[in-house]
This record gives sequence, C-alpha cells and structure tokens, in this order.
Amino acid sequence: MNATSWNRARRLLCGLHDHIRESVVRARVRGLRRFADVAAVTTADTIYRVDRISEKAIEDWFERHWPREWPVQLVMEGEGDPAEATTYPRGLPLSRTRLKCILDPIDGTRGLMHDKRSAWILTGLAPQQGVRTHLGDIEVAVMTELPTSKQVRSDQLSAIRGRGVVASSWMGEGLRRRALTVRPSQAVTFEHGFASFARFFPEGKVWLASLEEELWRALGLFGKDGGARVFDDQYISTGGQLYELIVGHDRLVGDLRPQAFAALGIGDSGLCCHPYDICTALILQEAGGLVETPLGRPLRSPLDTTSAVAWIGYANQQLARQVRPVLQRLIRERT
Repeated sequence: MNATSWNRARRLLCGLHDHIRESVVRARVRGLRRFADVAAVTTADTIYRVDRISEKAIEDWFERHWPREWPVQLVMEGEGDPAEATTYPRGLPLSRTRLKCILDPIDGTRGLMHDKRSAWILTGLAPQQGVRTHLGDIEVAVMTELPTSKQVRSDQLSAIRGRGVVASSWMGEGLRRRALTVRPSQAVTFEHGFASFARFFPEGKVWLASLEEELWRALGLFGKDGGARVFDDQYISTGGQLYELIVGHDRLVGDLRPQAFAALGIGDSGLCCHPYDICTALILQEAGGLVETPLGRPLRSPLDTTSAVAWIGYANQQLARQVRPVLQRLIRERT
C-alpha cells in the first residue's frame, strides 16, 4: 500500500472509533447501568458487558464500511476461539487477506464501567504476514478516548509510520472537533514528575514495588525526609498510559508484569499487557517518545490476543539513557 492508501486507512479507522465511542456514550445516556456485569472470561482477559456494546459496534461497522479491495483479518480482545480467524469480507480465507488489524474495543474497562476514568479504543493496522506479523509491522495506529459521564472533551490521536501524529478533540455535546497539539515531556530529570510502573493487581505487586524502589534509590531519587521526588499514577489502561506520555504528563511508564510473574512462578496470566493493549505504541514513537522492551529491544510480539508483553515507554532519549542500564541490571538480578 502507498502513502495515500495508508492515509485512507487511517481516516477509516478514525471513523470506526467515532462509531464505537458514540455507541458506548449512547448506551450510557439511555441509562444502561450494568456496564460492570461480567459477560465472559477468556484466556486473554475478563470481558464485561460494556465491552460487548463496543464489539457489536465494530462488527456492524466492518460489515458496512471496510473496503472489499482491502481484505483484512481482525484480531480483537474478547473474540472467541483464536484459531478461528475473523476476516472481512466475512468468510474470506485467511490466506487471501492483505492486512491484519488488531483492536482493543475498550482498554481501561474497569475505570470506565465505574465512571472513574477515561478508557481508550486502540487499533493497529499492519500488512498481513500471517503468524509472523508483529507489533513492529504496524503502519497505522489510532486511539480514541471514551470519556466519563462528566467530561466535555474527548481526544483522538492517530499516526502513520514516518508521518507524525494527527490529534484532535471533541468539545461539548455538539462534538465540535478542534485540532490538538501533543508533545512528550522534554524534561531531562525525573524529579517532581510522574514516572510509574504498572502494579494494578495484588499478583506480583511486592516484586514490582521492590524493583521500582531499588531503581529510584540507585538513581538518587529516593525520597528523603518525607519529600516525594518522583510521583506515581496507576492508570489501569495501557492506552491511557501511552496517552499520558504522548501529551507530556508522564516521563516514564513501565509494565514489567510478565517478568514479575515469571520470577514468582505464576505462569501465563490474563493480568498482563497483551499486543492489543500496546498496539498504538507507534503514536508515542511518532510524537518523539520511545517504546521498547525493558531490556532495550524493539517490541516484536505477535499480533495475537494471548502473548504477554513487557514494555517501557520514555518521554525522551535523555530520560531513557538514565534508566536503561540500572533497570536492566535490576531485572537480570531478579529473573
């Protein structure tokens, strides 16, 4: 596909996200109060009723709007048997698809369903290379905010590899769209800024907190006399964490849960980040930030619904240089 085609794909996916957001918001306005009901438990994650609303919107949209000349495989959180490929046009053999689309209908369901914090729709699109297609192959990424009931603004960010970020906001009930400028933090130290490691659930929390404490101690940023030097924010959404880096709120976000679970002998867990959660890392990279594995390698996880992904995002290269050697030493000592 050429640059014009990728840009058309970006606009189409932005339209898909608009449709999902409107479907979820309408359901809330109609008084649907059972967002938090468990709808299913899969090998990847727990699926709640609010997730089912977005999944139905996705199926309807692909049926009506996806170009037939771009046959695509859809890989989505919450889908049934991962061995049964979902393709559009429906029923098309997987071998005849040209593109692979990985999609998280709602990343941050737990916060949204209790009306605590925004969730995010996340999508990445890559040329189809079968099971070898990985996160590094994504050419287009789109992320759209699903707002809480009291919000009057909702953001949408998208990117094409090598062509920067397109960002806009919807303002108020009339959904007036306004251009938005985004830029990761240019700070060269972590002092008095947000830098967090994901530890949302009881599993592995002590291991993760211990490593984090040692990291900040080694970097000379451990609080003294009760003075906080680095701030923590547990945003239960990988997309939300990426957004905080992209717009300059956070300087570092790391998710080391796969390492923690492996070290503790917990094994594979649905409590890890999966490829659909981190499929919009391209947007942070196009904005000027960095995303990599905790050991400093490019993300190469396959575009599936079950692989556990460990990652770390930095606002800029200067901050990454400070953390990388210390973090990698600490990880190797503990795994």
